[in-house]
This record gives sequence, C-alpha cells and structure tokens, in this order.
Amino acid sequence: SEGKDGGSAAENTPPRVPQGKVKEWSSAFYSAGQFFFEYLVVVSLKKMPDGHYEPKITYQFPKRENLLKGQKEEEERLLQAIPLFCFPDGNNWAPVTEFTSETFSFVLTNVDGSRKIGYCRRLLPSGRGVRLPEVFCIISCLGCFGLFSKILDEVEKRRQISMAVIYPFMQGLRESPFPAPGKTVTIKSFIPESGTELIELTRPVDAHLEHVEFQALLQRLSPHLILHIFASAMLERRLIFLAEELSVLSQCIHAVAALLYPFTWAHTYIPVVPECLLDTVCCPTPFMVGIQRRHLERVLEQPMEEALIVDLCEGKIIQAVGDEEEILPRKLQNEMLISLNKHNNNNNVHTLEQVNALVSEAFVHFFVRLVGHYASHIKWGRSGSGSFQERAFCKAIASKSCRRLVKKFVKTNMFSLFIEEAEKSRIPQEGNG
Repeated sequence: SEGKDGGSAAENTPPRVPQGKVKEWSSAFYSAGQFFFEYLVVVSLKKMPDGHYEPKITYQFPKRENLLKGQKEEEERLLQAIPLFCFPDGNNWAPVTEFTSETFSFVLTNVDGSRKIGYCRRLLPSGRGVRLPEVFCIISCLGCFGLFSKILDEVEKRRQISMAVIYPFMQGLRESPFPAPGKTVTIKSFIPESGTELIELTRPVDAHLEHVEFQALLQRLSPHLILHIFASAMLERRLIFLAEELSVLSQCIHAVAALLYPFTWAHTYIPVVPECLLDTVCCPTPFMVGIQRRHLERVLEQPMEEALIVDLCEGKIIQAVGDEEEILPRKLQNEMLISLNKHNNNNNVHTLEQVNALVSEAFVHFFVRLVGHYASHIKWGRSGSGSFQERAFCKAIASKSCRRLVKKFVKTNMFSLFIEEAEKSRIPQEGNG
C-alpha cells in the first residue's frame, strides 16, 4: 500500500516497504465468488410480563431447511447469540419518537476458531407516535465494513417504505458473487414509485484494508498512545476499550486488531461486550474487548488480572501494566511516530483510503524490520515441509532491544500461527527438496 512522503521529515522517514514484500506476507483473505452474507435478521424489543424489554429475532432471511443435526445445532447457537449482541446495552429501553440510526458490528467465534461478523444498523421504523428501535443485522464471514455499511444504507431506505421491499433486494444480493478486490457488482432492485434502481457495490483494491478505518482511532488517541496499545496487543495482553457509542467501540477495536497485520489476533475478541457478559474481563487468557463506559465501575470491581484499559472518550489510558513505554525498540518506535504524525500534517489533506494506507504501511514496515528475515530461517525437508529454526532466527538480530522483543513475540499465538502457515506454503519443486 502506497502512502505519501513526509515533507520536511523525509530524511527520518523509514524506507518504503516494497509492494512485493507486503503481498508476499498477505494471505488470501476472501475468495471472490462467495456469498455476500449468510443471514439477514431483524431483532426487535419485546415487552416481557415484568415490564422490561428483551431482544428477539422477528425476521430471518433466508429460512434454512433440511439442515443436518450438527448444522441445525450450530444455527440455533448462532440465532440465540445474535439478539444479545444487537442490543448489548441491556434492557433499559422505552418507546421513543426520535432516534438517530447507528451502525456497529460484532464478531462471533466458532468452536473451530473461524469467525462470523454481524453488521448492524439500529434504527427507528417509520411511523407515528412512540415506538421502539429495531436492529437489522447481516451475518457474514466476509470482513468488508465499507461495503456492508452501504448495504445497510439500502436496507434502511427500504425499511422506511416497507419490510416487503427489503426481501427482493437481499435476494438479489445473495444471488450476486462477492466481487474481487477493486471490482464492482451491480444489484438491480425495484422500489415502488421509484422504479428499478441499480446499486453498485465496489470492493477496495487493498483487500487487507477493507475491514478497517484507522481514522476512527487517530481521532481519539495520540500516536504515542496507539503505539502503547499496539505493543500490548503484540504481546497478547488483556485489552479493554471504553466508549459509550457502539459504533466507536467496534470501529476502534477493529482498527487496533488491524494494526497487527500480517498477524492475526487469535484470542477472545468482542468489539462490544453485552452487559450480561461483563465478567469476560475476569478471563485469565488474553482478550480484546469493548465495554460501554457506563459500566466502568462494575469492570473495575471485577477480580481482574493485569489489563490495559483505554478510555476512547477521554483519549487516555485509565489502567496500564506499567512497561508499555519500554516494549518497542526506541528507534523503531520513533520511526513509527514520524509516520503516524504525517496524518496531522495540515499541508496534506488525506482521504480515508490514504490514511489507511499510511498507517498500515508504518506497521507492516515495523514487522518487516523486526521479523522480516523469518523466511530464511525455515529449513525445508525433501518432502517440501518446513521447520522454523527459532534460535537461529533470534540470534540473527543484531539490535539487543529488537532481539529482546522478538524473543517474547515468537512465543505468542499470532506468531506461531503465522509460522505454521509459512512452513506449509512452499511447494516442492520436482527433483529437489
């Protein structure tokens, strides 16, 4: 991904990561031609006998029949979890006449480690008098937030006319193949009184940046704090983010996870924790979670192990382990600060895509500098299987501060998973090992 050069700071700017190097590190994210989504569900608030409201699924498309026993059980688990995440802020609801639509997302992790993403639009249906908001939730295994946000715009537009107009649009979407990076798919959709509309959905060229918006993070936290958070995430610590708006929590947590590219956060990952699951913060294993700020006192009362707590509203760290400043090697840390500060350069107005490219490039470059020599320390057998030589890999690093960090980093799940893939990725050539 190409970013802009940094004006007066050019001599201190780290060299650009070659395009080929970034591509060499990226795995195939999503193959084109997949279904856009698995389900569209509508979650509404239903009044219970005791007077409080509970979220329930009131509409599901498509209805799936003839499922095998295992598939049916998985679907039931999924459909039970969705309402909780569509209304994670509890049941303190009352009918209203006005409500500003909000967009947020959540992630559900399956037993096998695969993830499904829920893209949500919470809105107030058209009508008169007081009424309750409802959530339109699209469940997909594809991470492309910009694209699904546009789809939810179309869903909301149709909801204000009639629920009946949503079905043909989603059917058309389901019958369309997911486009390749940089490509567009056109959906035909009929709307009463407007006629047939052509809706174009274009996938960004950079597939690994299509699920993220770094600007959300940069607007709320200083580059210095972002590096402290990145360092903690890199060592797979416990991270808690606080904000009141669900959209802020989900955007910022997705952005933090994306800073780790080409590595992947492999532990508990809940961008918005439902109120009834707040004891997640007692988990002794690594996690990255978002919690509404109103629950801070309850969170601090929990018997937690060491965790980094970040307040996105105030732009500050509330609780830290204490060594965040020392984790990253000083030289590499300064280089990244220079890159991140470029987005504040008033002489350069960056688009969201440019900001994404600029930020991603800084962090990919950091990993290339730190562990980019991994490939030369995979020993290949005659059968084509590889074996990573960890000791020699660490020993090859000249800088003491870099070596100290890498010795910790190689013990993380994310590095182990990355190396496991690298050990499988070489195709043996005929005649040699």
